[in-house]
Amino acid sequence: MHGTAAARGEGCGNGVAVGSHATIVSPERARVIGLEPRQTACFQVDLPRTGGAKRNAAPTVPRMPLRRSTVRGREFGDAIRALLRAAGLTNRAAADLLGWQEAKVSELVNGKEGTTDVDLAKLLGLLRTPPDEFDHLMALHHDTNIRDWLQPTKSGITDRARTLREHEKIATGVTGWSMNVVHGLVQAPDYITYLVNASTRVTPDERPSVIRNRIARQQSVFDGYRTVTIFMHEQALRLPVGSRDVMADQLHHLLRMSVRPYLTLRVVPTVVGPHAGLAGSFDMLTFKKIPPIVYVESEGATVFLEDQLSVELYEDVLKSLGRTALDEGQTRKLITDIIGEECRDDQVAEEQLQR
Repeated sequence: MHGTAAARGEGCGNGVAVGSHATIVSPERARVIGLEPRQTACFQVDLPRTGGAKRNAAPTVPRMPLRRSTVRGREFGDAIRALLRAAGLTNRAAADLLGWQEAKVSELVNGKEGTTDVDLAKLLGLLRTPPDEFDHLMALHHDTNIRDWLQPTKSGITDRARTLREHEKIATGVTGWSMNVVHGLVQAPDYITYLVNASTRVTPDERPSVIRNRIARQQSVFDGYRTVTIFMHEQALRLPVGSRDVMADQLHHLLRMSVRPYLTLRVVPTVVGPHAGLAGSFDMLTFKKIPPIVYVESEGATVFLEDQLSVELYEDVLKSLGRTALDEGQTRKLITDIIGEECRDDQVAEEQLQR
């Protein structure tokens, strides 16, 4: 029968049997996978029945608890792997230099609970970790199994776009909703500059790096390896940002972007009135092997939501916006109409000046 695998001691020396196949495991390896030396006998895992009699049951061998993947855990593990690559070291090579078993480095990379701060500090020191990254990973170490992550704007995180950027790289789909301004993924460079300069959250010294990060994020997301759907309210297209030339460039940029086969642009028209997205803008990221997450940005913090009930609320919002928004063709027509309106306004203004 199908079901949860149960491990049972079979008393066959130092072997481990899975179904009808046995694999020899040394006492040292047994300790790594959570068995005491006296338990290094043999255990059977119940698999879907394919015929034949099942062996007699024996006392259950304790199994290591399963870890759930979290935003924090993935960022921690990816950072350790990146440091190892930068140092030109494998898990085994790093373990040899520290006098550890390779499994200990693997446990650190996977954010396994029980690894001490001292051990992590030793590894980070070996890998010549920059001070800011060292502090970041030491702080993350004990929280890798916690779902949902609120990152206050003044938390000291030097690269506030890092978590979003790294998860977008592995996402198979990105769906965004922007109510008041053009969504960040489809903003033109001059439009980005005016928005960043108007922000009170960004200091003058931070502005150039924020602009570069936003453009780099666009280039990373639009590499053709994922589908992207952007919902925007009509107000986002009409809100003046910068000069008339900046807005005209932004609207033409949207038309150019809209022909990409992996990008869908849809606008919720003003005539609809109240709609499901009134609570604010957000992005949802979907993945091949892990559950979806929601990214919400506010004045005081950025939030990554992972719990199923919260994510389902945002899924409902997107479904409703999908029923309300114009389709792709209608969206392109609306953008073209707004461009035409702006051109007519410019002509009228020029005629009045000539009188």
